Amino acid sequence: MTTAEGAAPRLTRRRRRQLVLGGEYGIFLVIVVALLASADWHEIHTNFANWDIAKGLFPDVITIGLRNTLIFTITGFTLGLAGGLVLALMRLSSAAPYRWFALGYIEVFRGLPALLIFVFVGTGVPLAFPGTNLPGGVYGQAALALGLVSAAYMAETIRAGIEAVPRGQMEAARTLGMSQGRAMRSIVVPQALRIVIPPLTNELVLLFKDSSLALFLGITLQQRELSKYANDVASQQGNSTPIIIAAFCYLIITIPLSYLARRLEARQKRGQR
Repeated sequence: MTTAEGAAPRLTRRRRRQLVLGGEYGIFLVIVVALLASADWHEIHTNFANWDIAKGLFPDVITIGLRNTLIFTITGFTLGLAGGLVLALMRLSSAAPYRWFALGYIEVFRGLPALLIFVFVGTGVPLAFPGTNLPGGVYGQAALALGLVSAAYMAETIRAGIEAVPRGQMEAARTLGMSQGRAMRSIVVPQALRIVIPPLTNELVLLFKDSSLALFLGITLQQRELSKYANDVASQQGNSTPIIIAAFCYLIITIPLSYLARRLEARQKRGQR
């Protein structure tokens, strides 16, 4: 069909898509420029990016804040991984009481805020078990609280990993004369843990951020993690620059870990094709 003389030519679908996309970019650019132009950059620089205050935070922000955050995270993750593995095996057990206990634990601890777990460990455990002191004091309490929470999440992740291992692996191991337990320990669980490395890495990132809840355990000045350390210094200085520095410390850990998890997940998907 020919176009009538004098009528505007019809736009192709590709051209219309380009115009719509260009409009969206234009609107986004206008919003960003408007926000940047309306911000008070002098106040932002004075209260959030004060170089003199930032310099005074080092090295304590690293040797106290970041160090304690890493200690809380690593110990909590280790306890959570051990507990999660036990709970996953209990969920898959043929004994009903084990399955019920594991299911109840997972539902309860996944349903409660992590803050309540920290409060319970800090105040409830000493009342429930008088005279009992956890090894490491506050470090032990923080590790226990993080471990209790993360074990519930890791248990479901590990269980999914065990179920993803082909059934033939177990059958082959039993054919070779291995017992059920030895086949699970030597054949199935190692493969399952390799499968769930990406989601476990994401769990490590979440624990790294949840370690800030250790402030509810009554920590001392030398036991402060990043958030508590930054908040205390910000209150003393009347300036929010320490909060920004703490945020950067979190990001230099969490962004590479999240990137690593995505790379591992992508590699697994390519290997399954």
